[in-house]
Amino acid sequence: MIELKNLSKQFETTDGSVDALRHINLTVQDGDIYGIIGMSGAGKSTLVRCINMLEKPTEGSVLWNGRDLGAMSEKELRSMRRHITMIFQSFNLLMQRTCLSNVTLPLRLSGIKKDEAEKRGMQLLDLVGLPDKANSYPAQLSGGQQQRIAIARALATDPEVLLCDEATSALDPKTTHAILELIRDINRKLGITVIVITHQMSVVQEICSRVAILEHGEVVEEGEVSEVFSNPKANATKNLIYPELSDGAAILSEGGQKIRIIYNGAVASREPMIAKMAVDCGILGSILGASTRSVGDLAYGYILLEIPGGPEELARAVKYLSSMPDVIVQVEAEYTAKEAQL
Repeated sequence: MIELKNLSKQFETTDGSVDALRHINLTVQDGDIYGIIGMSGAGKSTLVRCINMLEKPTEGSVLWNGRDLGAMSEKELRSMRRHITMIFQSFNLLMQRTCLSNVTLPLRLSGIKKDEAEKRGMQLLDLVGLPDKANSYPAQLSGGQQQRIAIARALATDPEVLLCDEATSALDPKTTHAILELIRDINRKLGITVIVITHQMSVVQEICSRVAILEHGEVVEEGEVSEVFSNPKANATKNLIYPELSDGAAILSEGGQKIRIIYNGAVASREPMIAKMAVDCGILGSILGASTRSVGDLAYGYILLEIPGGPEELARAVKYLSSMPDVIVQVEAEYTAKEAQL
């Protein structure tokens, strides 16, 4: 288990002190695939570097199975990093070494004999689906294949935790899906805890069980992925889940009122709610935006709806829609057309 307690990190610049992280409190259980997501500059990379002590926190602690990593000596930290390994967006393979040599490098550095290291390396290449690339060089491989080699290398020391720092950001969607499937398969087979650092909600929804949303170095929301997706509370979360509505495209007509209908599950998503409301209540709602996605075996999504009229019509619409199963209705802040364009 990894625990972050009141974790803060400051950097000194010529313009003064910068708070990269502020009072982070998170717990990652053994065997989880845990997502940490935020926009550029949110503090994600700093956070992951604090987890394995490549950056020393200014304040707070990182506990791994109850041990305070900040209290470890350099020798102890080197040993710890055999158990908490990392893969990167840029793969970080040694181009002058073969794939097998890249995978076995951590073992050779730790004193394992060549024959034993290569036997383990071939097992790992088989695990990531590239046993035929042992004698190839990274430059001969695609980006997805290079990331598979990087994953095999990260697994060489039998780690307990795998840190993935934007590991799929340089890959196309099809290759990203394949790499995420591999990470999930490794998590299931080996029981390795995975922490995924990303700016892509699609990555989180595909493999993570829990997620924390970072904004300006702070955790603004945390919880199970299904709950966060179906009922986002923080504005940063809404902007990540519904980016198409964060650009001011949805403009209300004069006097309009906005509600967000969030549905959870396939039955709710197929219900013709807006048409039924028009027939049953005489309220002709206008759809400003909509989106659907799958998390595990469930479908999640939303409809952003403009309700004409005044508070009475709004209250009737909310009451009617809220009576449907698996539906959450949120009344959004009222906007004028001018405000929506800002």
